[in-house]
Amino acid sequence: MTVINSKEFATNQNKYFDMAMNERIFVQRGDSMFHLRYANDDDTTVKERVYYEPDEDFYRSITMDELRERTHEFIHKLFANNENESNSITGGR
Repeated sequence: MTVINSKEFATNQNKYFDMAMNERIFVQRGDSMFHLRYANDDDTTVKERVYYEPDEDFYRSITMDELRERTHEFIHKLFANNENESNSITGGR
């Protein structure tokens, strides 16, 4: 059994992945301890990957470009409203 810290693991990942095929490797991060484990094709404890279908939230999502455009439009409206309010207070000066 080998216990290493998370920085050592990050620096030498390949080494510890290879070691995990033959021995137990634990990575300590703060107060938590993680077990690095090799799972071969015969390992029944490894679950199949689960793929979820897109839901309503996914279909309501927007791209970064759409977000940027909507944000710019919103900011321009805020400035226009602020300018109109300032003009009405000062009498258009």
